[in-house]
Amino acid sequence: MAENAEQVKQSKKEQLSSSDIAAFCSQLSLMLRAGIPAAEGLGILRDDIQDAKGKKLISGIAAQVDMGEPLFAALRASGAFPKYMVDMVEIGEKTGRLDDVTASLSSYYERDEYLSRTIKNAVAYPAVMIVMMAVVIVVLITKVLPIFSDVLSRLGATLSPLAQGLLNFGTALARYGALILGVIAVIAMAYLILRNTRWSGAFLHKIYTRGFATKRFAATVAAGRFANAMALMLQSGLDTQESLDMAYQLVDDEAMRDKIERCGALMKEGVTFSQAVQDTEIFSGVNARMLRVGFQAGALDKVMADIARRYEDEVDERMGRAISLLEPTLVAVLSIIVGMILLSVMLPLMSIMSSIG
Repeated sequence: MAENAEQVKQSKKEQLSSSDIAAFCSQLSLMLRAGIPAAEGLGILRDDIQDAKGKKLISGIAAQVDMGEPLFAALRASGAFPKYMVDMVEIGEKTGRLDDVTASLSSYYERDEYLSRTIKNAVAYPAVMIVMMAVVIVVLITKVLPIFSDVLSRLGATLSPLAQGLLNFGTALARYGALILGVIAVIAMAYLILRNTRWSGAFLHKIYTRGFATKRFAATVAAGRFANAMALMLQSGLDTQESLDMAYQLVDDEAMRDKIERCGALMKEGVTFSQAVQDTEIFSGVNARMLRVGFQAGALDKVMADIARRYEDEVDERMGRAISLLEPTLVAVLSIIVGMILLSVMLPLMSIMSSIG
């Protein structure tokens, strides 16, 4: 038992990637649907894994399950799986639909991996461009501007206020460049060390859910998770109130949790589920109307699944739109910066040349 605890403790160092989680859930779902118990399925997965770290992780989880621990508890103890997945597995075990839940999680994390890969590929070129343009700007203000300043001073002219300010900044940058690089390196190291701590995770999550640019996106993701969880639990035979209570535990967006809590309170007062969802603005527009029709038709689970897919599509669309706007925006901003620097230098020089001519 001590050895199993040590395996679990060591596995807490880092979480699995979305692709690894998707593969794990997919294989586990296939075995569960084939009638293989979770403990035996984990043993099969352990034997098939070639990676030493992965084998050690699955061995620790399998040992915990063999000792009678629920699968979700073993996954949580490992520290290698995200909270959302662990909570969904817990729901799957409690409702007897673990095979469906793991299949759903596999699709979810496959899409998450696809989005992450898409973002990385889309941001790679703008990131390289930003670095190159930053180098160009630094060269302009530290090497080129001093030359133009000398030329203009010999001709009896001075730089514009903007160019003079940039020249002063370039002088300071050249003088304290090593110190600035050192500070940047320290900040980068601190970020790498603290990024996986609970405090930094909570801080970044608060920025994500409350930030001006990400607030609506976070709300869409939270609504999609809520709809997906409700669909799974309703399909498992739970009533609406029980499903709502369990879905509340899955959502980590504070605004959505408040809405779910108010929705439950309205239902206890006798308000129908569809009306309570609409009143609390958990869903709005077409999704709210779909929910009302599904509730009246007795097909609430199917409608919830459709709404979850709609939110997933909306997340994909928002992400794609943001990425498509990123590159031209960066090009425009950086072009304006370089253009302003060049104009601030060239205009006085052109004025002198025209007066000489």
